Amino acid sequence: MEEAIGFLNGIVWSNALIVLCLGAGLYFSLRTRFLQVRHFKEMFRLLFDGESSESGVSSFQALSMSLAGRVGTGNIAGVATAIAFGGPGALFWMWMVAFLGASTAFVEATLAQIYKEKDKGLLRGGPAFYIERGLGVKWFAILFAVVSAVAMGILLPGVQANSVAEGVQNAFHLDPWITGVGIAVIFAAIVFGGVKRIAKFTELIVPFMAIGYILASIIIVVIDFNKLPEIISLIFKSAFNQEAGFGAVFGLAIQWGVKRGIYSNEAGQGSAPHIAAAANVSHPTKQGLVQAFSVYIDTLLVCSATGFMILITGTYNVLNPAFGTGNASKFLYKGVDDVTAGAGYTQSAMDSVFPGFGSYFVAVALFFFAFTTILAYYYIAETNVSYLTKNLKSPIANHILRVVMVFIIVYGSVNTAKLAWDIGDLGVGLMAWFNIIAIFLLQKPALAALKDYEKQKKAGKDPVFNPEDIGVNNAPIWDELNNSSK
Repeated sequence: MEEAIGFLNGIVWSNALIVLCLGAGLYFSLRTRFLQVRHFKEMFRLLFDGESSESGVSSFQALSMSLAGRVGTGNIAGVATAIAFGGPGALFWMWMVAFLGASTAFVEATLAQIYKEKDKGLLRGGPAFYIERGLGVKWFAILFAVVSAVAMGILLPGVQANSVAEGVQNAFHLDPWITGVGIAVIFAAIVFGGVKRIAKFTELIVPFMAIGYILASIIIVVIDFNKLPEIISLIFKSAFNQEAGFGAVFGLAIQWGVKRGIYSNEAGQGSAPHIAAAANVSHPTKQGLVQAFSVYIDTLLVCSATGFMILITGTYNVLNPAFGTGNASKFLYKGVDDVTAGAGYTQSAMDSVFPGFGSYFVAVALFFFAFTTILAYYYIAETNVSYLTKNLKSPIANHILRVVMVFIIVYGSVNTAKLAWDIGDLGVGLMAWFNIIAIFLLQKPALAALKDYEKQKKAGKDPVFNPEDIGVNNAPIWDELNNSSK
């Protein structure tokens, strides 16, 4: 099975997808005149804009839910694997994906808001919805919904469960299947309570866990602050093939940085728009800017925290891609013994500063990071299942999804780490291909919405969206929302 999944990954994650992801970010940055810089202050202000309603959630709840999806095991184990296979320079390319990807995240989230619908009293949206309404290509929308439901419901949850099980086993010596069963039970208790319960849970947990983790990493960096300039120099030199020791992984630094960057912050993947659509805001651009900001939080803060911890303590290995050919050694750099690339690097970094505590702290952080991500995956998978079954009155499909995800969580926890990550990468790559193509074809409404928002702001107004003002005539939900707010 590992060979088959690896073969498919080689096709999906070819250099073409790497170029497409970076190219999309650069293109949309230019088209929006680098809104991720121009509107940074506005992004922060909008975090607390909008209130929850019976049909939708507040901007902050939508941010928390999207961060629940973005901030996961990729921020701890994912950064570590990027460094292991791509060297320190991979962290720079993760930053680059975040900076450029913020504009991609804006476009996809804004489109999700423009073309959202009300389903069984709840606001729903995402790529399948904007592909059908915006592009008018029903078969493409159905295809994305199927791919997304499979990726989020089957392929990706196992990665999160696997990393938690690994971290708990390292810290508490608990068998992975016990951890898997525990996660599955708590997951079932929450998701059977509905979307509102998910929103409330993530609103409370996500800010707390992210702040705590970042503070711990700052303490570690401050303790060895004199090493920071050297580490920053190492990252940049490695990213541009100026560090002789890591020249063998220069191309891999870009590949793994982009791959793990997208896995972590999800910019362009098409997952976050599902959550963005649920936000109760007066203008689509508001949620677009909030989602752009969430990319910064995920990668520039949380991923950087992990990267600096690992690099500054030296608790990592960089694998030599030439190993096995001739007399090449296994490592280009070796800083730890008998530690698998992943959460173990981060736990070793913490333990080197907080002996006897670091591994436990990372294991707990991993649980909260990964568990809230699994909840976000469920919501996204449920949205696509609801799209595919919207003509059916029975909720049986959603019940089946919940049961399937419970089994996937347990299965993923006992899987090998490599297989779990390969399966997850396949899901991310498939979604990214379909979604980035879709937003390239459907960019005009999102760009027009940004101009409309800026025009109203310049006139001193609190922007309110009227789809006809930007030439969109198939977004009927906005008439209902605008009338209900009067």
